[in-house]
Amino acid sequence: MTMLGGLVGLPLLGAVAMLLVPRDAARASRRLALAVLGLTALFAGMVFVHYPQAAIEDHGYRMVTRVPGLGAPALGIECRFGVDGLNVGLLLMGALVAWAAAACARDVHERSKEFYFLLLLMTGGILGAFASLDLFFFYFFHELALVPTFIMIGVWGRGEDRSTAAYQMTLYLSAGALLVLIGLVGVYLQVPAQLRTFDIPTLTQYFRENPLPADAQAWLYPLLLFGFGILVSLWPFHAWAPTGYASAPAATAMLHAGVLKKFGLYGLMRVAQPWMPQGAQDWMPMLAGLALGNLLYGGWVAMREQNLGRLLGYASVAHMGFVFLGLAAWNAIGVTGAVVVMVAHGFLAAVSFALVGHLYGQAGTLSMDRWSGLGRVMPFWGAIFTMAALAGCGLPGFVNFVGEVTVLFGLWQVPELRWVTVGALFGALVVGAVYMLRAVRQVVHGAPSQTATRGVDLLGWQQRWPYALLVAILLFLGWFPQVLVSRVEPAVAGLIPRELTAVVTLRVE
Repeated sequence: MTMLGGLVGLPLLGAVAMLLVPRDAARASRRLALAVLGLTALFAGMVFVHYPQAAIEDHGYRMVTRVPGLGAPALGIECRFGVDGLNVGLLLMGALVAWAAAACARDVHERSKEFYFLLLLMTGGILGAFASLDLFFFYFFHELALVPTFIMIGVWGRGEDRSTAAYQMTLYLSAGALLVLIGLVGVYLQVPAQLRTFDIPTLTQYFRENPLPADAQAWLYPLLLFGFGILVSLWPFHAWAPTGYASAPAATAMLHAGVLKKFGLYGLMRVAQPWMPQGAQDWMPMLAGLALGNLLYGGWVAMREQNLGRLLGYASVAHMGFVFLGLAAWNAIGVTGAVVVMVAHGFLAAVSFALVGHLYGQAGTLSMDRWSGLGRVMPFWGAIFTMAALAGCGLPGFVNFVGEVTVLFGLWQVPELRWVTVGALFGALVVGAVYMLRAVRQVVHGAPSQTATRGVDLLGWQQRWPYALLVAILLFLGWFPQVLVSRVEPAVAGLIPRELTAVVTLRVE
């Protein structure tokens, strides 16, 4: 088994093994999930560390792995996995978040075997989608990861609106996935019949040498933009995200908001932008305006939100605006920053929703007027929440700052988008700081409320390690961003036209 094959295959094999665990053996189910996902995280770490030394095998991809017997050669479908700078950080982030999510799922007591089975299945789908080099399996693995999300919210979700949230997410994400499917089929049919294939590297090379006609790009690019955009909660198609994350179990919200949500951004970066550069150029002002809508509208609503789970949901919507801005700039520094923001937000969203899950388990409410003074009653929880809030504000020292500043530099390189840069700065420095610091002031500081006095802090290393791990990674990559950036830059250089790649090359020492 190769490192990459183990990374994708272990969660799926673990899901199969989970079926053999007795239904009433809750502790065994949890231990199996933790062991499998811990080993998966180890494989992800090995892939990330060995990536620079691995040989370049196929159009810039490394560690290319084929799964024998899985595919349809007559249709040009073959299950292959590979890594480059765009997905190697996402794979590491996804595996670590999944491991932490399993560790934070202590509140699941009923049907725990089924819950961990779905968690493993979701993880396998996520990692398979990011690693896939075949367009068919790229889409298939994403849909495989989506199904457990709906089930887990409907069965293990919190609040009276969990069924509504599950249905709303199903409708929105199914609509987005349908648009993506239509767009991908449309792109596939643009290739001559004798050359048709689902192989992403081959298609990328083909469209580089044989650009799609401008009229085809004019209708295919918006299909993929809005299809992938809905999956990422692109404003104004974002309504499913805050309600869904506030209603989801902590582990589900960690995985979906932190990792699976990045699939739409990754799809735009991997498929839509490089295959349809003229379409992307035509839609650049629109994309920048919608991204600014993410930043400002999501932030303004978060400033008024009293439910901590929904506040973090709107904050997640706002942070996605930075990635869209990097894509709108479509130059080396902007796209590099977008990838860094994707990885940073994955860890930040995971620790934030894990903290919310622990808080909800104390009293069954996330209303911020019921919680105050948690810094005194639950000092570890309060410290981690404050650090997560500061990372969300883009405080220097956290990797979120590196990604956001890099995106803004990339955006400033495009004269037509400098007005958007000013709006994004206002959204980050003013709006973002207001809603995150308001949450810290209201929940962490002040005299302990009656509800807070009954709160129980995270106790012992077994409960604390996933939170500490996620924050430690945010700090480590914030102080040593070149660990990630040095892997991202070469892949970005291969995507961006040469005249744009030469504008700026990011070097963070």
